Amino acid sequence: MKHSGKIAFAAGLLLALHLGWRQFPDVLYSKADQPLQFSHKVHVEDSGMSCEDCHFVRDDGRFTGIPPIAKCAECHAEPLGATPHEKVLVEKYVATLTEIPWRVYSRQPDNVYFPHAAHVKTAKLACESCHGEHGKTENLRPYEQNRISGYSRDIWGPSISRISLKGERLGMKMDDCIDCHTEKKLRHSCLDCHK
Repeated sequence: MKHSGKIAFAAGLLLALHLGWRQFPDVLYSKADQPLQFSHKVHVEDSGMSCEDCHFVRDDGRFTGIPPIAKCAECHAEPLGATPHEKVLVEKYVATLTEIPWRVYSRQPDNVYFPHAAHVKTAKLACESCHGEHGKTENLRPYEQNRISGYSRDIWGPSISRISLKGERLGMKMDDCIDCHTEKKLRHSCLDCHK
């Protein structure tokens, strides 16, 4: 009998850890669909575009995040295909030159300065080295927003432990930046990125 109490305690502890680790973070995030579905794969593989064709760096070295509707209008003045999302893109956004209210997965907190120019242009890092294989995605996944901070779940990743049973990339963390800078003997004090 003495051991059955320990076994029950251990089983209860494991169950509580599992629920807390796997389920509780879902309570912290709200989900919202993007205003349109979008296939990076069609644009990259079928149309031969690169990340920089739509996503570019501003004069101050920061990343623009999403392209303006004028960039989309260069190719989408008329519908290219018959999907409902293509029709909405052209009629609601391109024809009226209304910016698409995309939810940006990797929007950084206001106190973070991340110069993409230094990483993409100077260091010649591929976008995929930090952001994963977006060029192969067929659809946009739901945007998950932290109910407390208001930031995207991508800032922290879908798992606190960053352990994936499926082998996928689980977000980009500040520790990843520090590890890379340490390995390459580059500066990485707090004030280099946090202004």
